[in-house]
Amino acid sequence: MHQYLRQDLAPKNNKLLGLEIIRFIAAMSVLFWHYQHFFYVADKRTDFVSEQQPLYSVFSFFYTYGHMGVQVFWCISGFIFFSKYRRTISEKIIDHKKFFVLRFSRLYPLHFATLLLVAVLQVIYFSRNNFYFVYQNNDFRHLILQLFFASNWGFQRGDSFNGPIWSISVEVVIYMIFYLVLRYVGKSWLVNIAVLLLCVASRVAHGPSPIVDCLGFFYIGGLSAIALQYFEKTKYHNLLSALSLAAVFLVPVMAYVTRIYHYKSFAFLFLMTYVPTLLYIAARNVTVHPTIQSVVEAAGNMTYSSYLIHFPIQLTIAIFFAYTNQAIPAHSLTFFLGFMFVTLVASYYIFRFFEKPAQDFIRHRFRRLSTKSAQAQL
Repeated sequence: MHQYLRQDLAPKNNKLLGLEIIRFIAAMSVLFWHYQHFFYVADKRTDFVSEQQPLYSVFSFFYTYGHMGVQVFWCISGFIFFSKYRRTISEKIIDHKKFFVLRFSRLYPLHFATLLLVAVLQVIYFSRNNFYFVYQNNDFRHLILQLFFASNWGFQRGDSFNGPIWSISVEVVIYMIFYLVLRYVGKSWLVNIAVLLLCVASRVAHGPSPIVDCLGFFYIGGLSAIALQYFEKTKYHNLLSALSLAAVFLVPVMAYVTRIYHYKSFAFLFLMTYVPTLLYIAARNVTVHPTIQSVVEAAGNMTYSSYLIHFPIQLTIAIFFAYTNQAIPAHSLTFFLGFMFVTLVASYYIFRFFEKPAQDFIRHRFRRLSTKSAQAQL
């Protein structure tokens, strides 16, 4: 979800393709998890048997644990943000205005567009069914929260409009904390440790919280980035990389053999340790055939658009079947493949013809205004 950052992380013609692949897999896992929306009537699933979803025997892991792709996104965000901004913000090279514009231009245009799209589509769906599709809190209160990216800051009565935006709404809060901590506390790795300890303490005392969990995953990803930047300049780099690679392969096997994944907190602890280790290994500059590079980059570019457009596509399909008085053929393999194909193709073109142009326009406009403001002060 942060491709504009990657350009500054790697030399020209070298791309962090490992991170791109992980981001794409995380995005696909969310698509698998949300496939269950096709079994919804109002906000409840009906006649839903997880094992009867298309290709379940092949993709059971994604159908079962696909929601964890969100935590992977949070961790990747922390890794990338600390790689790019840790020094520039702490040394006051990037001020709050520029940081805000970079974030706003990247996230808000598509959020705003899909919010309006879903608002219209839900009215159409409601007129036929007397209830909304999946997310029911589509009133003026939640529209205002959505417009300010505050849909899941604790003021909501439930998920609303384009529901998947909840994780981005939470992450926006973390961006604010990230900037303020770097600017006014410092960039020491000890700060990351302190934040992580506070997150763990809060989770133990009060239970899971989206904002606290996002903060924890963001900062553990950041700690992985700090570790990579430090150790790649030392003689221990190869040894640590080898140990990390071994852990990436052996830990899941050990968890499966010992069955410790049945424990209540296993998923949280596993992701908090495994994902940053995986990112430490994957964040390497590699040179591959241009065709492969282009394909992987395109896949990475589609992650944010696929995350925000897949629910509007599902809602459109639900409206079509409602108005034709047909049941959604969610068990059909052809239907499943068609949904995935349409979502990915739409995501590719949305990034190319809407996301990127909107992002470039806002940043160019900000640079022009900043230049005029500076000239006026001379």
